Amino acid sequence: MLSIPVVRWGKPYDSLEKEEIRHFLTGEPIATLGQANGGLIQRDMRRADQARRTLCSIPCAELIKRLAHAAELYERGTLPLGDGRQNVEEFVFQQSASTGIPVAMCLSNMAKNSFVLKSMEQVLECLTRGLDLNVLTRGYGVERGVTISYQAQSPVLGAVLPSNSPGVHTLWLPALPLQLGLVLKPGSQEPWTPYRLFAAFVEAGIPAEVFGLYPGGHDAGAAILSTSRRAMIFGSSATVEQYRGNPRVQVHGPGFSKIVLGDDLVDHWRDYLDLMVESIYANGGRGCINCSSIWASRHTREIADAIAERLGPVDVKPPDDSDAGLAAFTVPGAGKSIWNMIESDLRQSGVTDVTSRYGDRLIEMERCAYIRPVIAHCDSPERDIAKKEYMFPFASVVQCPQDELVSRIGQTLVCTALTRNETLIRSLSDATHVDRLNVGRIPTTRLNWLQPHEGNLIEFLFRSRAYQTQEF
Repeated sequence: MLSIPVVRWGKPYDSLEKEEIRHFLTGEPIATLGQANGGLIQRDMRRADQARRTLCSIPCAELIKRLAHAAELYERGTLPLGDGRQNVEEFVFQQSASTGIPVAMCLSNMAKNSFVLKSMEQVLECLTRGLDLNVLTRGYGVERGVTISYQAQSPVLGAVLPSNSPGVHTLWLPALPLQLGLVLKPGSQEPWTPYRLFAAFVEAGIPAEVFGLYPGGHDAGAAILSTSRRAMIFGSSATVEQYRGNPRVQVHGPGFSKIVLGDDLVDHWRDYLDLMVESIYANGGRGCINCSSIWASRHTREIADAIAERLGPVDVKPPDDSDAGLAAFTVPGAGKSIWNMIESDLRQSGVTDVTSRYGDRLIEMERCAYIRPVIAHCDSPERDIAKKEYMFPFASVVQCPQDELVSRIGQTLVCTALTRNETLIRSLSDATHVDRLNVGRIPTTRLNWLQPHEGNLIEFLFRSRAYQTQEF
């Protein structure tokens, strides 16, 4: 069984406290994971400035080249992990076994992370709007005859990472070629991606001493957030509220992503059925970019029935089945608790569970639970379930007049607008509660990695400021 240590600025640290990682179905031990406490992290963060100094000695262009090499190692190589080594097959098995994510989804998320690493030059060109990266290294430069300056707001990026979807790691990867160190708290069930990426980075020539990996409890996450001048966290709506307005913390919470059908195209809704199903079901419905509600002024019951016909029969399959599309809830009692909340909302007047005819939704097993896809029809935006999001294929189909759509949809990470109505498109473009906007046949789950996902990382990590020079 593997023993995975805490990593303190590149050096393994054998902590006294350890957590056992077990297979979600069999209970078989997979690895022991060292645990860091808040005090340890606070002490180590006193040396954070050294990480940026080390990375600034390597040109950004060279770091980008090394990341491309790291992508190949990450996706295909056999790499060190704790007191052993790990090949790709072992990585995928271990990730699936601890998270409940099907093997096929583990592989697809691995491909996403690898793509971003290989495409980092283009990603940074888009994020910086073509800025010469040397400006970020030395802090100033000349562009179009004008002196410009960007000041790094932190020597490292801290991140409190989740366990639900390994694809979110794409969000912190650009910090490294921007010459910021990384201080990561891996998810308790998904330490595999951060540790494998760390091993690939080091083998590709990036100095180990710019990395800290601190698995641990809540105090470890709190220490990273309180001591990092710039950090990101992934969590629930409560987490979003806790850090709202904190300029040091970028929060990635529920997406409440949506599809909106305009009155001009809603009569042709069948033409977009595949897009709606993909937006709900891709990646097991686990992402903030999965569609959690579909809004239209009419045909909503027909739309809901058609989606339910496609997704309602989806059943639980073994994680190594290539057709497995549902991930398990591996925390004891979590699946049952979530289903109880959903069931309560489904009893509300004006709400219809259109998937109920396809069999039981909650599937409980000895050590885990699954929830099969749920599609709910809402006759009004007032229904509570219209404002909910869950980590499985779930969506409400909401009837709402077009002239109320923009004001009623609420906070939205990704909105796909199926309309040619310029007034509606303009209203969605101007809506500050809509982050990413797709106009046309683009599923909510189909991201362009050359655009910001949720906020621009450059604007978060660097500050533009006045900078004047004069010869002495």
